[in-house]
Amino acid sequence: MKGVLETREVQSPALESNPLGDPARRRLTVYLPPGYGDGDQRYPVVYFLHAFSNSGSTWTNTSPFAPSVPERLDALITSGQVAPVIGVFPDAWTSLGGSQWINSDAIGRYRDYLVKDVLGFVDRTFRTLPKAASRAVVGHSSGGYGALVMGRYHPELFSHLGSHSGDCYFEYCYMPDIPKAAGALLKVGGLEAWHQDFKKRSRETKPRGEDFAVINILAMAAAYSPKKGEPLNLELPFDPQTARLKLEVWNRWLVHDPVRFVPKFLDAFRKVKTVFLDCGTRDEFNLRWGTRILAEEFKASGVELRHEEFDDSHSGVSYRFENSLGFLIPRMARE
Repeated sequence: MKGVLETREVQSPALESNPLGDPARRRLTVYLPPGYGDGDQRYPVVYFLHAFSNSGSTWTNTSPFAPSVPERLDALITSGQVAPVIGVFPDAWTSLGGSQWINSDAIGRYRDYLVKDVLGFVDRTFRTLPKAASRAVVGHSSGGYGALVMGRYHPELFSHLGSHSGDCYFEYCYMPDIPKAAGALLKVGGLEAWHQDFKKRSRETKPRGEDFAVINILAMAAAYSPKKGEPLNLELPFDPQTARLKLEVWNRWLVHDPVRFVPKFLDAFRKVKTVFLDCGTRDEFNLRWGTRILAEEFKASGVELRHEEFDDSHSGVSYRFENSLGFLIPRMARE
């Protein structure tokens, strides 16, 4: 690697006293491009949002067969394919597996953590170009969803968005897990009993086959349908005995679905300069279809869009960041 990776720690006021008791002090990995230490130049910044069940440190996991995303970014810069940028890799892991990068009464204020605490720390600490036109936010899966959330709420901070296989069209991506989760919860006597057993087992053995479906539904319920006073401060979108959908709760989830909120908040997204969307044609969570719907909405909005599909599945597709970065970075303001 020709650039360098630095590890810092950020104390987040937004995460202090969060409902899950997760750490408010978080590690932050920052990529500094070649030549950063030699002058006083300021740089655009790309924020990378990790997927559900991952953390900020996941980005630097080594593989014997493929480079990490920071290494891919470094290769793009050192080869001259894109101009130098700073890369920021924040950590939004929670004890339910993830935060969806939103503010939730059941999880904590992770959107505020990113846009206030992390962004503020980065602009104070590094030689950034502190304006929306010089910031991009990209992510995969729940991180891609988070990038769309930032476009909805914070086009004044991020002008460039990249969503790789981002959560969307909830009927297709989440609903298949609901009967699996209902069966697993019924088997052990309910939500609290399952969660306590899961935490114990997670320290001792590998996950069971249905564990991901359950923790995924619990985490999404905590994000989309929080309810104080209920177990884990969340309301499930189904009856625990019959798995029948509770439409009043499910409709609370749908408010957070990008295929619903992008057209509703087009005025915000029109302030964004560029959007990159992609998804594999064999995505196991059916995200191809929601991504296609989003592409249609963005085309109608007039935003500069690149939408791509590729022959692959949901996981192991970090190579796709070369496409999004190659599209977004040249469009970032450099002065």
